[in-house]
Amino acid sequence: MRKTMIAIMGTTVLTLGACTNNEMQTGMPMAGAMSATATVIDSSGRSVGRATATDVAGGIRYTFDSTGLPSGTHGAHIHTTGRCDAPDFTTAGGHWNPTTMQHGTMNPRGPHEGDLPNLIVGTGGRGTLGITVPGQTMAGLLDTDGAAIVIHAGPDDLKSDPSGNSGGRIACGVFVANSG
Repeated sequence: MRKTMIAIMGTTVLTLGACTNNEMQTGMPMAGAMSATATVIDSSGRSVGRATATDVAGGIRYTFDSTGLPSGTHGAHIHTTGRCDAPDFTTAGGHWNPTTMQHGTMNPRGPHEGDLPNLIVGTGGRGTLGITVPGQTMAGLLDTDGAAIVIHAGPDDLKSDPSGNSGGRIACGVFVANSG
C-alpha cells in the first residue's frame, strides 16, 4: 500500500511539473488577476448580496452570495450597463451580448455572454452561485459604461429570448474594479 501511494504521489508531481503557464486550463486562477465586486441591492436599496468577477485563464469567474433574497429559483444575468436605479433596475440595460447570440444555454443559437445559471435561494435568504464563463474579459465587462449583475423574480428557462422568461428584476449590483 505504501509503495502504491508513493508511486501515485510521484506520478502526480511529475504530471504537475510538466505543466507550463501556456497549458493553463480555462478557469484556473492567475497571479495578479484583476477583479471587480458588486454590492447587490433590492428595490428598497437594502443589500441582499455580493457578487465578484475575477479574471481567470480564458474567461471570467463569477461568484454570488445572497444574504437576503426571497427563497426560490431566480434567473441571474450580467447586464450591459453599470447602473442600478430602483425600483425596476431597467437602467442596467439588456444582457451582455457582444457576440449577438440568442438567450440561453439550451437555445441552439445561444447563449448570451451574460447568461448565468439559475440562483437557488433557501428559506433563510441564502444562496450561492459560481461559474466560469469562457471567452469573457475584464476589459469587456468594465467597458466605458460598466456592467451589472441582475437577479430576476423567477427561474430562467435557459432558452427563451431575450431573458428566459425569468420575470421582473428584483435585485441589481454594479461591478466596480478592485484596486491592486
